[in-house]
Amino acid sequence: MSNIYTGIDLGTDSIKVVVTEKVNDKYYVLASISSPSMGIKNGFIEDSKAASSCIKKAIRQVNEMLGIKITKVIACVPPAECKMDIVLGSTSVIDYNEITGVDISNALLDSIKGQDFTRDELVTAMPISFTIDDSNTVKDPKGMKGSLLETRVVIGTMPKEPLYRILEVLKLSGVETVDIAFTSTGDYFAIKNKKYDELVGAIINIGESSTNVSVFNKGIQIKNSTLPVGSNNVDKDITYVFRANNNEARKLKENFAVALANYADSNDKIEISIDKDTKKELNQLGVSKIVEARVREILKLAKNEIKNLTNREIRYIIITGGLSELAGFNYLVEQEFGFVAKVCNISTMGIRHNKYSSCYGITKYFDDKLTLRDKHYNMIPDDDVQAMLMVDPNISNENMINRVFGHFFSNN
Repeated sequence: MSNIYTGIDLGTDSIKVVVTEKVNDKYYVLASISSPSMGIKNGFIEDSKAASSCIKKAIRQVNEMLGIKITKVIACVPPAECKMDIVLGSTSVIDYNEITGVDISNALLDSIKGQDFTRDELVTAMPISFTIDDSNTVKDPKGMKGSLLETRVVIGTMPKEPLYRILEVLKLSGVETVDIAFTSTGDYFAIKNKKYDELVGAIINIGESSTNVSVFNKGIQIKNSTLPVGSNNVDKDITYVFRANNNEARKLKENFAVALANYADSNDKIEISIDKDTKKELNQLGVSKIVEARVREILKLAKNEIKNLTNREIRYIIITGGLSELAGFNYLVEQEFGFVAKVCNISTMGIRHNKYSSCYGITKYFDDKLTLRDKHYNMIPDDDVQAMLMVDPNISNENMINRVFGHFFSNN
């Protein structure tokens, strides 16, 4: 039985889609795409028609890669206005003997019953721990014996209106949203390991027009903040200083500059077009100084925001997002944060770029939810999986809770 999942991340600059398959506890990328986006800013929908058109194009490209039609996705949603609360839930063990995934689902469902979702909608429900008969506290109680199962859960919510717009646009684009999670949750699961699951740390995702800062305690997000500065501010600086157009500025940032000017070569030069009749020669050192100044500012702002979010000792900091792929970025991070911080390094074949961290991680998060509840959910029918294997290699609130979380809480 296949375990194939599709994650989608709606970004300001691009729409990312990643299709993964879990085999023997390892995740393999079957297809990935980063397609230009319009009508989206910071993960929120500003123009439904434009956004839907771009999503359809991205999905179509993935379909062509796989040779089948993707109809179901897990969607990343922005954590900009999220709220985190701790709630409690409990359930009587069904057979009064061995705890199963159904008992876990019942305890989690009980934790959200009675919560006020008048203005905000549930996005995530992540268990901190489970307690069996007021004694044993564990992370995963499956297979253990007891009569009463209790749980402490961190629920994440966000305002309904922007969330519903995302879901509606995805529906208009021809795909069903089977689950949702914050982009920050995806970022964590992209780098998740046993060490981080026991520590307090932070993840910084530098997006196109904003930077998200999230604090995690033992693998669970507890704080979040979004800064109104991102990668396009670097582009604007280059445009202002060198009179380059937007496309030229982006190319200079991504393909010519280095994040730390000390490593730049003043003899490495490039010619750009200022206008139809004017060209200008730039050297790598000059461009890199402009890039470094803005990137350093973003990192300093994120560092201060971590301090504002928590007084706890931060044991790790992971920095991701497309800007973190700049040459020499890790040296600049080391200067600003010391050795506690690292640049995200996704080594999975097919998505070796940090812009995919949220989209890739969200599929791992989805699988983790299934595993805890002892459930199986495949987004691609077995017949389509067989068709995919034979594809030509040359082809290049209550109602919302039931819709999105029904397959996790159902006893069927």
